[in-house]
Amino acid sequence: MSVYQKYCREIFDENGNLVRLDLEYPENFNFGYDVVDAEAEIEPNKTALVWCNTEDEEYEFSFSDIKKNSNKMANVFKKAGIGKGDRVMLVLKRHYEYWFAAVALHKLGAVMIPATHMLTVSDFVYRINAARMKAIVCTTQDEVPEKIKAALKESDCSCKLWCVQTEADGFENLTESMKSESDDFTRLDTLSSDPMMLYFTSGTTGYPKGVIHDHTYPLAHIVTAKYWHQAEEGGLHFTVAETGWAKASWGKIYGQWLVGSAVMVYDFDNFDPRQLINVINKYGVTSFCAPPTVYRYLVRKGIPETPSLKHASTAGEMLAPEVFRKFTEKTGLPLCEGYGQTETTLLLGNFKGTTPVEGSMGTVSPFYNIELHNKYGERVSVGEVGEIVVIPPESGKQSGIFCGYLDNDEQYEYVWRGGVYHTGDAAYMDENGQYWFHGRFDDIIKTGGFRVGPYEIENILMEHPAVVECSVIGVPDKLRGQAIKAVVVLGSGYKASAELELEVKDFCNKKLAEYKWIRIIEFVDEMPKTISGKIRKKVLREKG
Repeated sequence: MSVYQKYCREIFDENGNLVRLDLEYPENFNFGYDVVDAEAEIEPNKTALVWCNTEDEEYEFSFSDIKKNSNKMANVFKKAGIGKGDRVMLVLKRHYEYWFAAVALHKLGAVMIPATHMLTVSDFVYRINAARMKAIVCTTQDEVPEKIKAALKESDCSCKLWCVQTEADGFENLTESMKSESDDFTRLDTLSSDPMMLYFTSGTTGYPKGVIHDHTYPLAHIVTAKYWHQAEEGGLHFTVAETGWAKASWGKIYGQWLVGSAVMVYDFDNFDPRQLINVINKYGVTSFCAPPTVYRYLVRKGIPETPSLKHASTAGEMLAPEVFRKFTEKTGLPLCEGYGQTETTLLLGNFKGTTPVEGSMGTVSPFYNIELHNKYGERVSVGEVGEIVVIPPESGKQSGIFCGYLDNDEQYEYVWRGGVYHTGDAAYMDENGQYWFHGRFDDIIKTGGFRVGPYEIENILMEHPAVVECSVIGVPDKLRGQAIKAVVVLGSGYKASAELELEVKDFCNKKLAEYKWIRIIEFVDEMPKTISGKIRKKVLREKG
Protein backbone atom coordinates (compact mmCIF):
# COMPACT_ATOMS: atom_id res chain seq x y z
CA MET A 1 0.00 0.00 0.00
CA SER A 2 1.34 3.44 -0.96
CA VAL A 3 1.71 5.92 1.87
CA TYR A 4 -0.96 8.21 0.41
CA GLN A 5 -3.69 5.63 1.03
CA LYS A 6 -3.28 6.11 4.79
CA TYR A 7 -4.42 9.70 4.45
CA CYS A 8 -7.33 9.67 2.02
CA ARG A 9 -10.46 7.85 0.94
CA GLU A 10 -10.98 7.43 -2.80
CA ILE A 11 -14.43 6.93 -4.31
CA PHE A 12 -14.66 5.52 -7.85
CA ASP A 13 -17.49 5.22 -10.38
CA GLU A 14 -18.57 2.02 -12.12
CA ASN A 15 -15.80 2.50 -14.70
CA GLY A 16 -13.09 2.75 -12.08
CA ASN A 17 -12.60 6.51 -12.47
CA LEU A 18 -12.04 8.64 -9.39
CA VAL A 19 -15.06 10.82 -8.62
CA ARG A 20 -14.18 12.01 -5.13
CA LEU A 21 -11.23 12.07 -2.77
CA ASP A 22 -11.54 12.89 0.93
CA LEU A 23 -8.53 13.48 3.15
CA GLU A 24 -8.19 11.70 6.49
CA TYR A 25 -5.21 12.82 8.53
CA PRO A 26 -4.22 13.22 12.18
CA GLU A 27 -4.12 16.59 13.88
CA ASN A 28 -0.32 16.48 13.92
CA PHE A 29 0.25 15.39 10.29
CA ASN A 30 3.72 16.40 9.11
CA PHE A 31 5.09 15.44 5.70
CA GLY A 32 8.63 15.07 7.03
CA TYR A 33 7.76 12.50 9.68
CA ASP A 34 4.65 10.86 8.28
CA VAL A 35 5.72 10.46 4.65
CA VAL A 36 9.50 10.67 4.29
CA ASP A 37 10.40 8.94 7.56
CA ALA A 38 7.51 6.48 7.16
CA GLU A 39 8.74 5.45 3.70
CA ALA A 40 12.27 5.14 5.09
CA GLU A 41 11.00 2.72 7.73
CA ILE A 42 8.96 0.60 5.31
CA GLU A 43 11.36 0.56 2.34
CA PRO A 44 14.63 2.25 3.33
CA ASN A 45 16.33 1.51 -0.01
CA LYS A 46 13.44 2.68 -2.18
CA THR A 47 14.54 5.46 -4.57
CA ALA A 48 13.21 8.91 -3.71
CA LEU A 49 15.36 11.23 -5.81
CA VAL A 50 17.48 10.80 -8.94
CA TRP A 51 19.67 13.86 -9.55
CA CYS A 52 22.06 14.84 -12.32
CA ASN A 53 23.54 18.03 -13.70
CA THR A 54 25.19 19.37 -16.84
CA GLU A 55 28.65 18.43 -15.51
CA ASP A 56 27.73 14.72 -15.67
CA GLU A 57 27.49 14.41 -11.89
CA GLU A 58 24.73 12.13 -10.70
CA TYR A 59 23.35 10.87 -7.39
CA GLU A 60 20.54 8.60 -6.36
CA PHE A 61 18.99 9.13 -2.93
CA SER A 62 16.81 6.58 -1.17
CA PHE A 63 14.12 7.53 1.33
CA SER A 64 16.57 6.48 4.03
CA ASP A 65 19.09 8.95 2.58
CA ILE A 66 16.52 11.74 2.58
CA LYS A 67 15.56 10.96 6.17
CA LYS A 68 19.16 10.95 7.42
CA ASN A 69 20.25 14.05 5.52
CA SER A 70 17.15 16.01 6.50
CA ASN A 71 17.75 15.02 10.13
CA LYS A 72 21.35 16.23 9.92
CA MET A 73 20.20 19.52 8.44
CA ALA A 74 17.42 19.85 11.02
CA ASN A 75 20.01 19.46 13.78
CA VAL A 76 22.13 22.25 12.25
CA PHE A 77 19.10 24.51 12.03
CA LYS A 78 17.92 23.70 15.55
CA LYS A 79 21.32 24.47 17.08
CA ALA A 80 21.23 27.85 15.27
CA GLY A 81 17.91 28.63 16.94
CA ILE A 82 15.56 27.87 14.05
CA GLY A 83 12.27 26.60 15.42
CA LYS A 84 8.53 26.42 14.98
CA GLY A 85 7.12 29.34 13.04
CA ASP A 86 10.49 30.78 12.04
CA ARG A 87 10.71 31.76 8.37
CA VAL A 88 13.60 30.49 6.29
CA MET A 89 14.20 31.34 2.65
CA LEU A 90 15.62 28.70 0.31
CA VAL A 91 17.35 29.90 -2.87
CA LEU A 92 18.71 26.58 -4.06
CA LYS A 93 17.90 26.33 -7.77
CA ARG A 94 17.75 22.60 -8.57
CA HIS A 95 20.47 21.55 -6.09
CA TYR A 96 19.65 18.32 -4.26
CA GLU A 97 20.15 20.09 -0.93
CA TYR A 98 16.73 21.67 -1.47
CA TRP A 99 15.04 18.35 -0.73
CA PHE A 100 17.02 17.88 2.48
CA ALA A 101 16.28 21.45 3.58
CA ALA A 102 12.56 21.34 2.78
CA VAL A 103 12.02 18.18 4.79
CA ALA A 104 14.21 19.47 7.63
CA LEU A 105 12.22 22.69 7.90
CA HIS A 106 8.93 20.78 7.85
CA LYS A 107 10.16 18.62 10.73
CA LEU A 108 11.10 21.71 12.72
CA GLY A 109 7.74 23.34 12.07
CA ALA A 110 9.55 26.26 10.45
CA VAL A 111 8.04 28.11 7.49
CA MET A 112 9.85 27.50 4.21
CA ILE A 113 10.05 30.35 1.68
CA PRO A 114 11.17 29.05 -1.73
CA ALA A 115 12.68 31.72 -3.98
CA THR A 116 14.35 31.81 -7.36
CA HIS A 117 18.00 32.71 -7.89
CA MET A 118 16.85 35.19 -10.57
CA LEU A 119 15.65 37.69 -7.96
CA THR A 120 17.31 41.10 -7.99
CA VAL A 121 18.67 42.88 -4.92
CA SER A 122 15.47 44.92 -4.65
CA ASP A 123 13.41 41.71 -4.94
CA PHE A 124 15.33 40.25 -2.01
CA VAL A 125 14.94 43.47 -0.01
CA TYR A 126 11.17 43.35 -0.47
CA ARG A 127 10.90 39.69 0.56
CA ILE A 128 13.27 40.02 3.53
CA ASN A 129 11.38 43.00 4.91
CA ALA A 130 7.93 41.52 4.21
CA ALA A 131 8.60 38.07 5.68
CA ARG A 132 10.94 39.09 8.52
CA MET A 133 12.80 35.87 7.88
CA LYS A 134 15.24 34.40 10.38
CA ALA A 135 17.59 32.63 7.98
CA ILE A 136 18.48 32.19 4.31
CA VAL A 137 19.99 29.10 2.66
CA CYS A 138 21.30 29.70 -0.83
CA THR A 139 23.35 28.54 -3.77
CA THR A 140 26.77 30.11 -4.33
CA GLN A 141 26.06 30.42 -8.05
CA ASP A 142 24.77 33.42 -10.05
CA GLU A 143 26.05 35.94 -7.49
CA VAL A 144 23.21 35.04 -5.14
CA PRO A 145 25.28 35.46 -1.92
CA GLU A 146 26.40 38.90 -3.07
CA LYS A 147 22.84 39.96 -3.88
CA ILE A 148 21.58 38.70 -0.51
CA LYS A 149 24.28 40.56 1.41
CA ALA A 150 23.52 43.74 -0.54
CA ALA A 151 19.82 43.29 0.19
CA LEU A 152 20.43 42.84 3.90
CA LYS A 153 22.34 46.13 3.98
CA GLU A 154 19.28 47.86 2.52
CA SER A 155 16.79 46.10 4.80
CA ASP A 156 16.25 46.42 8.51
CA CYS A 157 16.64 42.69 9.21
CA SER A 158 19.47 40.41 10.19
CA CYS A 159 19.48 36.78 9.08
CA LYS A 160 21.51 33.68 9.71
CA LEU A 161 23.18 32.90 6.37
CA TRP A 162 24.01 29.47 4.99
CA CYS A 163 25.24 28.40 1.57
CA VAL A 164 25.68 24.90 0.14
CA GLN A 165 28.47 22.92 -1.53
CA THR A 166 31.14 25.64 -1.75
CA GLU A 167 32.26 28.59 0.37
CA ALA A 168 30.86 32.11 0.24
CA ASP A 169 32.10 35.06 2.27
CA GLY A 170 29.79 35.76 5.20
CA PHE A 171 27.92 32.44 4.86
CA GLU A 172 28.28 29.22 6.82
CA ASN A 173 28.78 26.18 4.59
CA LEU A 174 25.75 24.06 5.42
CA THR A 175 27.06 21.08 3.46
CA GLU A 176 30.12 20.97 5.72
CA SER A 177 28.18 21.67 8.93
CA MET A 178 25.88 18.72 8.29
CA LYS A 179 28.76 16.25 8.29
CA SER A 180 29.34 16.50 12.04
CA GLU A 181 25.66 16.24 12.97
CA SER A 182 23.68 13.18 14.04
CA ASP A 183 21.31 11.61 11.53
CA ASP A 184 18.78 11.04 14.34
CA PHE A 185 16.14 13.64 15.13
CA THR A 186 13.42 13.38 17.76
CA ARG A 187 9.96 14.26 16.50
CA LEU A 188 8.79 17.72 17.52
CA ASP A 189 5.19 18.74 18.13
CA THR A 190 3.62 20.35 15.07
CA LEU A 191 0.02 20.69 13.91
CA SER A 192 -1.45 20.11 10.47
CA SER A 193 -2.95 23.61 10.74
CA ASP A 194 0.43 25.28 11.36
CA PRO A 195 1.89 27.38 8.51
CA MET A 196 4.35 25.29 6.49
CA MET A 197 5.21 27.30 3.40
CA LEU A 198 5.19 30.87 2.15
CA TYR A 199 5.28 31.56 -1.59
CA PHE A 200 5.56 35.02 -3.08
CA THR A 201 3.43 35.29 -6.21
CA SER A 202 5.08 36.48 -9.41
CA GLY A 203 3.59 39.96 -9.11
CA THR A 204 1.87 40.29 -12.48
CA THR A 205 0.10 43.31 -10.99
CA GLY A 206 1.43 45.24 -8.02
CA TYR A 207 3.89 43.91 -5.45
CA PRO A 208 4.12 40.13 -4.95
CA LYS A 209 1.69 38.73 -2.38
CA GLY A 210 2.84 36.27 0.26
CA VAL A 211 0.77 33.09 -0.03
CA ILE A 212 0.74 30.88 3.09
CA HIS A 213 -0.02 27.13 3.06
CA ASP A 214 -0.35 24.83 6.06
CA HIS A 215 0.87 21.24 6.59
CA THR A 216 -2.12 19.71 4.78
CA TYR A 217 -0.87 21.22 1.49
CA PRO A 218 1.21 18.13 0.52
CA LEU A 219 -1.83 15.86 0.91
CA ALA A 220 -3.86 18.00 -1.49
CA HIS A 221 -1.28 17.12 -4.15
CA ILE A 222 -2.26 13.44 -4.14
CA VAL A 223 -4.68 14.15 -7.00
CA THR A 224 -2.02 16.23 -8.79
CA ALA A 225 0.48 13.39 -8.79
CA LYS A 226 -1.63 10.27 -9.13
CA TYR A 227 -4.48 11.35 -11.37
CA TRP A 228 -3.00 14.19 -13.44
CA HIS A 229 0.74 13.53 -13.66
CA GLN A 230 -0.08 9.83 -13.42
CA ALA A 231 3.07 9.27 -11.39
CA GLU A 232 3.14 5.64 -10.36
CA GLU A 233 4.47 3.40 -7.61
CA GLY A 234 8.08 2.62 -8.46
CA GLY A 235 8.04 5.08 -11.38
CA LEU A 236 10.19 8.14 -12.06
CA HIS A 237 8.48 11.51 -12.47
CA PHE A 238 10.18 14.51 -14.08
CA THR A 239 8.69 18.01 -13.77
CA VAL A 240 10.66 20.83 -15.38
CA ALA A 241 10.67 23.55 -12.72
CA GLU A 242 13.13 25.41 -10.55
CA THR A 243 12.57 25.03 -6.81
CA GLY A 244 11.77 28.73 -6.39
CA TRP A 245 8.35 28.29 -7.98
CA ALA A 246 5.18 26.59 -6.78
CA LYS A 247 5.41 24.22 -9.77
CA ALA A 248 8.22 22.46 -7.88
CA SER A 249 5.82 21.69 -5.03
CA TRP A 250 3.33 20.37 -7.58
CA GLY A 251 5.75 18.06 -9.35
CA LYS A 252 9.03 17.52 -7.55
CA ILE A 253 8.30 16.30 -4.04
CA TYR A 254 4.95 16.03 -2.24
CA GLY A 255 2.40 14.17 -4.32
CA GLN A 256 5.03 12.08 -6.06
CA TRP A 257 6.54 10.75 -2.83
CA LEU A 258 3.08 10.19 -1.37
CA VAL A 259 2.12 7.91 -4.27
CA GLY A 260 5.44 6.05 -4.22
CA SER A 261 7.14 7.58 -7.25
CA ALA A 262 10.73 8.73 -7.35
CA VAL A 263 11.48 12.28 -8.54
CA MET A 264 13.89 13.10 -11.38
CA VAL A 265 15.88 16.31 -10.99
CA TYR A 266 18.05 17.76 -13.75
CA ASP A 267 20.16 20.67 -12.48
CA PHE A 268 20.68 22.99 -15.47
CA ASP A 269 20.76 26.68 -16.32
CA ASN A 270 20.28 26.96 -20.06
CA PHE A 271 17.32 25.11 -21.55
CA ASP A 272 18.20 22.62 -24.28
CA PRO A 273 15.35 20.34 -25.43
CA ARG A 274 17.79 17.65 -26.56
CA GLN A 275 19.30 17.45 -23.08
CA LEU A 276 15.85 16.99 -21.53
CA ILE A 277 15.14 14.10 -23.89
CA ASN A 278 18.53 12.58 -23.06
CA VAL A 279 17.68 12.71 -19.34
CA ILE A 280 14.27 11.13 -19.95
CA ASN A 281 15.78 8.26 -21.92
CA LYS A 282 18.93 7.73 -19.85
CA TYR A 283 17.13 7.41 -16.52
CA GLY A 284 13.88 5.86 -17.75
CA VAL A 285 11.47 8.67 -16.85
CA THR A 286 7.90 7.35 -16.84
CA SER A 287 5.90 10.59 -16.45
CA PHE A 288 6.81 14.11 -17.53
CA CYS A 289 5.40 17.59 -16.93
CA ALA A 290 6.61 20.87 -18.40
CA PRO A 291 5.23 24.29 -19.34
CA PRO A 292 3.96 24.74 -22.92
CA THR A 293 7.16 26.64 -23.81
CA VAL A 294 9.15 23.41 -23.43
CA TYR A 295 6.78 21.48 -25.67
CA ARG A 296 6.91 24.24 -28.28
CA TYR A 297 10.69 23.91 -28.42
CA LEU A 298 10.52 20.13 -28.54
CA VAL A 299 8.07 20.22 -31.44
CA ARG A 300 10.15 22.75 -33.38
CA LYS A 301 13.47 20.97 -32.80
CA GLY A 302 12.14 17.47 -33.38
CA ILE A 303 11.24 14.87 -30.77
CA PRO A 304 13.36 11.68 -30.59
CA GLU A 305 11.87 8.40 -29.40
CA THR A 306 11.08 8.23 -25.67
CA PRO A 307 10.36 4.54 -25.00
CA SER A 308 10.08 4.77 -21.20
CA LEU A 309 7.66 7.69 -21.18
CA LYS A 310 4.04 6.77 -20.42
CA HIS A 311 2.41 10.11 -19.70
CA ALA A 312 2.89 13.83 -20.40
CA SER A 313 1.20 16.86 -18.87
CA THR A 314 1.45 20.64 -19.03
CA ALA A 315 0.26 23.76 -17.23
CA GLY A 316 1.15 27.39 -16.65
CA GLU A 317 -0.09 28.96 -19.86
CA MET A 318 -2.29 28.11 -22.82
CA LEU A 319 -1.03 25.39 -25.14
CA ALA A 320 -1.40 26.00 -28.87
CA PRO A 321 -3.47 23.23 -30.53
CA GLU A 322 -0.76 22.78 -33.17
CA VAL A 323 1.79 21.86 -30.48
CA PHE A 324 -0.68 19.45 -28.86
CA ARG A 325 -1.29 17.69 -32.17
CA LYS A 326 2.35 17.44 -33.26
CA PHE A 327 3.55 16.16 -29.89
CA THR A 328 0.84 13.50 -29.82
CA GLU A 329 1.52 12.48 -33.43
CA LYS A 330 5.21 11.96 -32.65
CA THR A 331 4.97 10.28 -29.25
CA GLY A 332 1.50 8.75 -29.18
CA LEU A 333 0.97 10.55 -25.86
CA PRO A 334 -1.80 13.12 -25.51
CA LEU A 335 -0.81 16.21 -23.54
CA CYS A 336 -2.92 16.50 -20.40
CA GLU A 337 -3.46 20.14 -19.50
CA GLY A 338 -4.24 21.29 -15.99
CA TYR A 339 -5.07 24.46 -14.11
CA GLY A 340 -4.42 25.80 -10.64
CA GLN A 341 -2.78 28.70 -8.83
CA THR A 342 -0.03 29.40 -6.30
CA GLU A 343 -2.91 29.76 -3.83
CA THR A 344 -4.26 26.29 -4.63
CA THR A 345 -3.34 22.84 -5.84
CA LEU A 346 -4.71 21.44 -9.12
CA LEU A 347 -8.29 22.66 -9.59
CA LEU A 348 -9.06 21.39 -13.11
CA GLY A 349 -7.29 18.84 -15.26
CA ASN A 350 -7.38 16.10 -17.83
CA PHE A 351 -7.39 13.21 -15.39
CA LYS A 352 -6.50 9.54 -15.51
CA GLY A 353 -9.26 7.48 -17.11
CA THR A 354 -10.47 10.29 -19.37
CA THR A 355 -9.53 11.19 -22.95
CA PRO A 356 -7.77 14.58 -23.02
CA VAL A 357 -9.52 17.16 -25.16
CA GLU A 358 -7.20 19.36 -27.19
CA GLY A 359 -7.00 22.83 -25.65
CA SER A 360 -9.31 22.05 -22.74
CA MET A 361 -8.45 22.67 -19.09
CA GLY A 362 -10.21 19.36 -18.43
CA THR A 363 -12.78 18.67 -15.76
CA VAL A 364 -13.14 19.53 -12.08
CA SER A 365 -10.71 17.86 -9.68
CA PRO A 366 -12.45 15.21 -7.56
CA PHE A 367 -10.86 16.95 -4.58
CA TYR A 368 -12.73 20.25 -5.06
CA ASN A 369 -16.24 21.58 -5.56
CA ILE A 370 -15.93 24.17 -8.34
CA GLU A 371 -18.50 26.35 -10.08
CA LEU A 372 -18.54 29.22 -12.58
CA HIS A 373 -20.18 32.38 -11.25
CA ASN A 374 -21.20 35.70 -12.77
CA LYS A 375 -20.51 39.04 -11.07
CA TYR A 376 -23.64 38.63 -8.97
CA GLY A 377 -22.43 35.35 -7.48
CA GLU A 378 -24.89 33.31 -9.55
CA ARG A 379 -23.95 30.08 -11.27
CA VAL A 380 -23.78 30.54 -15.05
CA SER A 381 -25.27 28.24 -17.68
CA VAL A 382 -23.38 25.84 -19.95
CA GLY A 383 -21.46 27.82 -22.57
CA GLU A 384 -21.49 31.06 -20.58
CA VAL A 385 -18.30 32.65 -19.30
CA GLY A 386 -17.98 32.90 -15.55
CA GLU A 387 -15.36 33.19 -12.84
CA ILE A 388 -13.87 29.95 -11.51
CA VAL A 389 -14.74 29.77 -7.81
CA VAL A 390 -14.15 27.07 -5.20
CA ILE A 391 -17.03 26.13 -2.89
CA PRO A 392 -15.67 25.01 0.50
CA PRO A 393 -17.03 21.88 2.23
CA GLU A 394 -19.54 22.15 5.05
CA SER A 395 -16.71 22.05 7.58
CA GLY A 396 -15.45 25.30 6.07
CA LYS A 397 -11.89 23.96 5.88
CA GLN A 398 -10.62 23.33 2.36
CA SER A 399 -7.18 21.71 2.33
CA GLY A 400 -5.09 22.72 -0.66
CA ILE A 401 -6.38 26.30 -0.63
CA PHE A 402 -3.96 28.72 1.01
CA CYS A 403 -4.73 29.79 4.57
CA GLY A 404 -3.75 33.44 4.32
CA TYR A 405 -1.93 36.30 2.61
CA LEU A 406 1.10 37.57 4.50
CA ASP A 407 0.03 40.57 6.61
CA ASN A 408 -2.96 41.19 4.33
CA ASP A 409 -6.18 39.94 5.92
CA GLU A 410 -8.18 42.42 3.85
CA GLN A 411 -7.03 40.85 0.56
CA TYR A 412 -7.64 37.35 1.93
CA GLU A 413 -11.18 38.27 2.94
CA TYR A 414 -11.74 39.81 -0.49
CA VAL A 415 -10.85 36.64 -2.43
CA TRP A 416 -13.14 34.70 -0.05
CA ARG A 417 -16.05 37.13 -0.39
CA GLY A 418 -19.46 35.54 -0.49
CA GLY A 419 -18.16 32.38 1.18
CA VAL A 420 -16.34 31.09 -1.92
CA TYR A 421 -12.75 31.38 -3.12
CA HIS A 422 -12.51 33.67 -6.13
CA THR A 423 -9.70 32.72 -8.53
CA GLY A 424 -10.08 35.80 -10.72
CA ASP A 425 -9.89 33.55 -13.79
CA ALA A 426 -12.64 33.25 -16.39
CA ALA A 427 -13.74 30.07 -18.14
CA TYR A 428 -16.78 28.39 -19.63
CA MET A 429 -18.00 24.80 -19.50
CA ASP A 430 -19.27 22.95 -22.55
CA GLU A 431 -22.06 20.39 -22.68
CA ASN A 432 -19.58 17.56 -22.00
CA GLY A 433 -18.36 19.06 -18.74
CA GLN A 434 -15.07 20.25 -20.23
CA TYR A 435 -13.75 23.62 -19.05
CA TRP A 436 -12.18 26.13 -21.42
CA PHE A 437 -9.96 28.98 -20.26
CA HIS A 438 -11.16 32.45 -21.23
CA GLY A 439 -8.60 34.65 -19.49
CA ARG A 440 -7.96 36.64 -16.35
CA PHE A 441 -10.81 39.02 -15.65
CA ASP A 442 -8.38 41.92 -15.84
CA ASP A 443 -7.23 40.60 -19.25
CA ILE A 444 -10.72 40.33 -20.73
CA ILE A 445 -11.18 42.62 -23.75
CA LYS A 446 -14.54 44.36 -24.14
CA THR A 447 -14.94 45.29 -27.80
CA GLY A 448 -18.10 46.34 -29.63
CA GLY A 449 -20.28 44.93 -26.86
CA PHE A 450 -18.47 41.59 -26.86
CA ARG A 451 -16.21 40.10 -24.19
CA VAL A 452 -13.13 38.51 -25.75
CA GLY A 453 -10.51 36.40 -24.02
CA PRO A 454 -7.01 36.93 -25.46
CA TYR A 455 -5.88 33.31 -25.42
CA GLU A 456 -7.89 32.02 -28.36
CA ILE A 457 -6.45 34.78 -30.54
CA GLU A 458 -2.93 34.16 -29.23
CA ASN A 459 -3.21 30.48 -30.13
CA ILE A 460 -4.08 31.36 -33.73
CA LEU A 461 -1.28 33.93 -33.89
CA MET A 462 1.20 31.26 -32.82
CA GLU A 463 0.25 29.19 -35.87
CA HIS A 464 1.81 31.80 -38.17
CA PRO A 465 5.43 30.82 -38.96
CA ALA A 466 6.75 34.34 -38.34
CA VAL A 467 5.42 34.53 -34.77
CA VAL A 468 7.68 33.31 -31.97
CA GLU A 469 5.87 34.98 -29.08
CA CYS A 470 2.76 37.10 -28.76
CA SER A 471 0.35 38.78 -26.39
CA VAL A 472 -3.12 40.12 -27.15
CA ILE A 473 -4.54 43.10 -25.26
CA GLY A 474 -7.37 45.61 -25.54
CA VAL A 475 -6.53 49.25 -26.26
CA PRO A 476 -8.88 52.28 -26.20
CA ASP A 477 -10.95 52.72 -29.34
CA LYS A 478 -13.64 55.39 -29.91
CA LEU A 479 -15.75 53.14 -32.08
CA ARG A 480 -15.57 49.84 -30.21
CA GLY A 481 -14.64 50.85 -26.66
CA GLN A 482 -11.56 48.67 -27.04
CA ALA A 483 -9.77 47.43 -30.12
CA ILE A 484 -7.86 44.15 -30.19
CA LYS A 485 -4.12 44.64 -30.43
CA ALA A 486 -1.49 41.95 -30.93
CA VAL A 487 2.06 42.49 -29.69
CA VAL A 488 4.38 40.15 -31.58
CA VAL A 489 7.99 38.97 -31.35
CA LEU A 490 9.20 37.77 -34.75
CA GLY A 491 11.31 34.72 -35.46
CA SER A 492 14.74 34.83 -37.08
CA GLY A 493 14.58 35.59 -40.78
CA TYR A 494 11.55 37.88 -40.46
CA LYS A 495 11.58 41.67 -40.40
CA ALA A 496 8.84 44.00 -39.29
CA SER A 497 7.03 45.65 -42.20
CA ALA A 498 3.61 46.89 -43.21
CA GLU A 499 3.36 43.95 -45.59
CA LEU A 500 4.06 41.42 -42.84
CA GLU A 501 1.59 43.14 -40.52
CA LEU A 502 -1.13 42.81 -43.15
CA GLU A 503 -0.19 39.19 -43.81
CA VAL A 504 -0.40 38.23 -40.13
CA LYS A 505 -3.70 40.07 -39.71
CA ASP A 506 -5.24 38.34 -42.72
CA PHE A 507 -3.92 34.96 -41.59
CA CYS A 508 -5.55 35.30 -38.19
CA ASN A 509 -8.72 37.19 -39.04
CA LYS A 510 -9.75 34.57 -41.58
CA LYS A 511 -9.90 32.13 -38.68
CA LEU A 512 -11.63 34.46 -36.21
CA ALA A 513 -15.17 35.68 -35.82
CA GLU A 514 -15.37 39.31 -36.91
CA TYR A 515 -15.75 40.67 -33.38
CA LYS A 516 -12.44 38.99 -32.49
CA TRP A 517 -10.48 40.46 -35.39
CA ILE A 518 -7.03 41.86 -34.70
CA ARG A 519 -7.11 45.58 -35.52
CA ILE A 520 -3.55 46.56 -34.57
CA ILE A 521 -0.21 44.73 -34.61
CA GLU A 522 2.96 45.96 -32.96
CA PHE A 523 6.25 44.16 -33.56
CA VAL A 524 8.66 44.24 -30.59
CA ASP A 525 12.06 42.74 -29.85
CA GLU A 526 11.01 41.31 -26.50
CA MET A 527 8.09 41.14 -24.10
CA PRO A 528 7.94 42.68 -20.62
CA LYS A 529 7.83 39.72 -18.25
CA THR A 530 7.68 38.85 -14.60
CA ILE A 531 10.67 37.05 -13.17
CA SER A 532 8.78 33.76 -13.58
CA GLY A 533 8.54 34.38 -17.32
CA LYS A 534 4.89 35.44 -17.54
CA ILE A 535 4.12 38.24 -19.99
CA ARG A 536 3.07 41.39 -18.14
CA LYS A 537 -0.07 42.39 -20.02
CA LYS A 538 -0.54 45.31 -17.66
CA VAL A 539 2.71 46.87 -18.94
CA LEU A 540 1.64 46.33 -22.54
CA ARG A 541 -1.75 47.94 -21.83
CA GLU A 542 -0.10 50.95 -20.16
CA LYS A 543 2.07 51.47 -23.26
CA GLY A 544 -1.06 51.28 -25.44
